[in-house]
Amino acid sequence: MPSNVHYHGPADVPTTVPVFPLSGALLLPRGQMPLNIFEPRYLAMVDAALAGDRLIAMIQPAEEGASGTAPPLMQVGCIGRLTEFAETGDGRYLITLTGIARYRLVRELAGTEPFRRAEIDCSPYGEDFVARLGEEAVDREAVLDALRAFSDAKSVEIDWESVGQASNEALVNALAMMSPYGAKEKQALLEAPDLKTRAELLIAITEIDLSGSGGEGDITVQ
Repeated sequence: MPSNVHYHGPADVPTTVPVFPLSGALLLPRGQMPLNIFEPRYLAMVDAALAGDRLIAMIQPAEEGASGTAPPLMQVGCIGRLTEFAETGDGRYLITLTGIARYRLVRELAGTEPFRRAEIDCSPYGEDFVARLGEEAVDREAVLDALRAFSDAKSVEIDWESVGQASNEALVNALAMMSPYGAKEKQALLEAPDLKTRAELLIAITEIDLSGSGGEGDITVQ
């Protein structure tokens, strides 16, 4: 479901937002991420977002923190707007975040809330606000070939009609978000400088996975 609020550039995004650290989770601009929220601190985060501008900044932990301490965070995440919300009746929230733009983490902020807040900067990613930018540079057939190979090797059913109707941006970003790869691969896909590079990374990661060689450490972003 698209948002009723439109963000035209970095200046439209607040610089202080709640952050949701979640390893292996990848949100990309205009992508949709369903989340099942049940931890009390994140229920409080959703309540705060609903009471405010409905923004939540997804980010991956950089590593495991010491026992009893919050883990440090990666330097790049993606902010999303809460566009769907439902209560389950058993204390959980089912929400959907729609990605707006990537951001660079400036600093975490001290506070009394149970969830984490941070100062962020979307200005390095101004192009994220332009829908379908760089689509013409994507090798769509190469992406589809990788998807077919993955589907055949893993016996995964694909809705090829929906795939055929998707724009290059929607196709690449949806496949990146739904891919079953690890945290380092997901971060590499997030930090790819443009859609063409993200598509090429996704193909490379898929080929490595299907070959049975390599691992998380093989993927880097220049």
